[in-house]
Amino acid sequence: MDPLGVRVVLAPRQTLLFCGFLAGGVALGTVSGLTPGIHANTFALLLAGVAPSVPGPVRYVGAAMLAAGTVHTFLDVVPALALGVPDPAMASSALPGHRLVLAGRGREALRLSAIGSAGAVVIAAPLAIPMTRAMTAIYPTLRAHLPLLLGGVVVVLVLTEATDLGRLGAALSVGASGALGILVLDLPAGGLVDSGGMLAPIFTGLFGAPVLLDALTGEGVPEQEEANVSASRRSIAGLALIGTLSGAVVGYVPGVSSAIAATVALLAVSGDGPRAFVVTTSGVNTANTIFALLALVALGTPRTGVMVAVDEAGVPLDLPLMLGSVLAAAAAGFVLVVTLGDGYLRRVGQADYTKLSVGVLCLVLVVILTLTGPLGVGVFGLSTLVGLVPVKFGARRASLMGVLLVPLMIGV
Repeated sequence: MDPLGVRVVLAPRQTLLFCGFLAGGVALGTVSGLTPGIHANTFALLLAGVAPSVPGPVRYVGAAMLAAGTVHTFLDVVPALALGVPDPAMASSALPGHRLVLAGRGREALRLSAIGSAGAVVIAAPLAIPMTRAMTAIYPTLRAHLPLLLGGVVVVLVLTEATDLGRLGAALSVGASGALGILVLDLPAGGLVDSGGMLAPIFTGLFGAPVLLDALTGEGVPEQEEANVSASRRSIAGLALIGTLSGAVVGYVPGVSSAIAATVALLAVSGDGPRAFVVTTSGVNTANTIFALLALVALGTPRTGVMVAVDEAGVPLDLPLMLGSVLAAAAAGFVLVVTLGDGYLRRVGQADYTKLSVGVLCLVLVVILTLTGPLGVGVFGLSTLVGLVPVKFGARRASLMGVLLVPLMIGV
């Protein structure tokens, strides 16, 4: 019995079993993070479906889901950097990060992403209780004025373009992607597994396919330089803080995704270059996992696909166990993004980029067909056409986030 009156019981078998489930979750998150077109929600929903038949405590299945989701937030930057195929949550920084790779700074970008995600974990821990209280208090006001806030984001996205042609392209991109979102976001996915909706074909088409199509005639990924990080510790800490606070909003406010929060956060760092994009978006992505867990425990409402899966599986809300799973998975993710990411970039650089791009496009189509069926393939094709709009006008691809912003603004 410790001084606080908490009974500490050592159970080696249970500890080993827990570590086994945790390792399985880390492995699943690694596969989903490194595979273009697969989201963490996919494996989480699959685990939720099989949870009753898994031999072991359901709380350990929940730990595996959380570990998979956390590791995914670290590793999903790798295909976004190397191939230009982003996870939805990484879409806003996909092109700036890819530019770093083309400039030979891909290894630095991987480390910036790992630091941004790890920084979010470090910052989120002491902010957990005060942020939960603050967001619970201001949620009604924020929710009531959310359309106005998102409308302001759209206006800023358009007006901050450098040229008149860019502003026109941004406006058209917001309008076209917004119309796309209204038409297809709520379409039922008819794939072989429950993938959680149409986000995969939409975001892969908007942000990934145009990059792969451009790469068909490109020179590929150049040799990457040394991995030293040029940004200062102070600036990285500030960017991680912005990402963490934005991720907190996602965790507590329904309807606002990591992609939207990242877009809002990036408006604050848009003048700081692609390194700021990578750190901030990674921070948003990982912080979202932590604060969504706190929202589930404190408010009983799941805000992300992984938390929905945890809730549907009937996982007991054991905060120490669940938070410990997230922290352990974050440590694993930090190591994996650097070790596996460097090898990923090296292999992509050695490959014939035209053949690689064709192969990745075929893989993406297979994944989309499996997850969302023929309808998802059609959505992917339509999204790809819309994704070409900002390229033609020299506008930022962040304006394509209208696919989520516009439907949410008008309450669709």
